[in-house]
Amino acid sequence: MREISFQKALEEAVAEEMRRDPRVILLATDFTGDPIKEFGPARVRFTPISEAVLTGMGLGAAGSGFRPIVNWRMVTFSFVAMDQIVNQASKIRYMFGGQADFPVTYRCSTGGGIGLAAQHSQSPYSMWMHLAGLKIILPSTPADAKGLLKSAIRDNNPVVSFECSRLATATGPVPDGDHLVPLGVAEVKRAGTDVTIVGLAYYVPEALAVAEELAQEGISIEVVDPRTLVPLDVETLRASVRKTGRVVIVDEAPATCSAASEIAALIAEDPETFRCLKASVRRVCALPVPVPYSPTLERAALPNREDIKAAVYEVLKESLRPL
Repeated sequence: MREISFQKALEEAVAEEMRRDPRVILLATDFTGDPIKEFGPARVRFTPISEAVLTGMGLGAAGSGFRPIVNWRMVTFSFVAMDQIVNQASKIRYMFGGQADFPVTYRCSTGGGIGLAAQHSQSPYSMWMHLAGLKIILPSTPADAKGLLKSAIRDNNPVVSFECSRLATATGPVPDGDHLVPLGVAEVKRAGTDVTIVGLAYYVPEALAVAEELAQEGISIEVVDPRTLVPLDVETLRASVRKTGRVVIVDEAPATCSAASEIAALIAEDPETFRCLKASVRRVCALPVPVPYSPTLERAALPNREDIKAAVYEVLKESLRPL
């Protein structure tokens, strides 16, 4: 099995799907690599810097028989296309009574930690989770990045692919051949018995590192990666929490109305899972501030391994208190 970077895995996913299906086309203001060299200008279009137009063009092309991949580059740029996303892409299948497919994939980088300041360091996927009609993927490994993006491109609905900036150069094994990861299926990245850590994107490898450290103290951590935020694999999350009785959810978005909040609610509102809890659900998220440009302040604003470990100790301590 090859070891490749997260970014390389995403590029392979796009190239393989374009070779497999001539209906797959690319639209973006710029590209990594040189896709025009292999696929030509009829299938790869450099567009003006007008994300509202770009987003709508992709949706229209999807309704006309193509399978567009629209790359916003940074998620920040998608905000000027909110009408196309909120009022059109998320609702279009419903508005057409399910009579047409709209297989468009929107890609964007997300997250902080690399000194790009407030506007380019956001993690707003919960804004899209709120919209019925969009599917959302959020991979944490090169293998998942490739497999999920290929599945997204083959899906007949609008899918948004959030791709963590801090993971771009991370490397890992990726299976050869037509590697697919189904949408809506979480993965237990590490089995454990004492505490479940649900990590999102960058915080999956961070949670695994914490789990390795805490194993030296005799604490067994189970790490679960949702991989897809919509549809969310609620059963895998709840099954892990029923086993351990304790859960810490780690995300770099601020906690208010976040994906972490949704996961916490889905765990707590299920009677069987709730009765298995030995401590309250704990979220470890970014501070509710714009991500600072200063490296020192940025590190202070985003969760780190010590924050995760502290949350684990807290849920363990709380579970020992008498009722």
